Amino acid sequence: MTMSPPAPSATAVPDQEQLAITHCIFDMDGLLINTESLYTQITAEILARYGKTYGFELKAKLMGLREKESSEILVRESGVDMTPEEYLHERHLLQLERFPHCVPLPGVMRLIKHLKAKKIPIAVATSSYRKNFNLKATNNQDLFSLFDVIVCGDDPAIGHGKPSPDIFYVARDRLAQHFGQENVQNENCLVFEDSPIGVQAGVNASMKVLWVPDENIGRLYPSLEGPTLRLSSLELFDPAYFDLPAFD
Repeated sequence: MTMSPPAPSATAVPDQEQLAITHCIFDMDGLLINTESLYTQITAEILARYGKTYGFELKAKLMGLREKESSEILVRESGVDMTPEEYLHERHLLQLERFPHCVPLPGVMRLIKHLKAKKIPIAVATSSYRKNFNLKATNNQDLFSLFDVIVCGDDPAIGHGKPSPDIFYVARDRLAQHFGQENVQNENCLVFEDSPIGVQAGVNASMKVLWVPDENIGRLYPSLEGPTLRLSSLELFDPAYFDLPAFD
């Protein structure tokens, strides 16, 4: 399928010589698997118990943050009569029930299997804590077993959460270690993200960034600056655009 051109509002795409990518780093929720929609359903249900609603404007502020930060913002801005700890407890009970049933999003399995077959180093860099990652991976081992490195938001090596670039640096360094490489240049890394704050983290890491926003989030940020390219789905991704091996 032909690669869609960058949105006019995106930053100018570097010339093709500068697009050579050797390592790929993926966010998880809402990019690889459908858990962002589950997060939305769960939070909306909890807030509804207290007579509050959960809109995409608030959701956009939470996407990509670690759970402590996101819960504090949610409670403060929604005005719900509960503490961040109470919210996280209620949310976790619903997550235990629903996360094991999450599934890969369209285009994901084809792309990850392709990169793995072509021996391109690939990592997950998710703000989700390890306990939540394990829930989401329960029925998705065929996907996550393909990754060389998985970095979660509660990894002690991460000093600051997104939009800090820390998590992407950790993923970069562990990929280099995994493959016995002395170092990996930031400009040769491609970050795949769905959240605006994740895009900012990738840009702050001086890496190339592919933004694949949810339709509702995309409408809130029609002119987000920073991503090298914006697509509506990973089904549209053309590896050759970034000088990666083309699909067979």
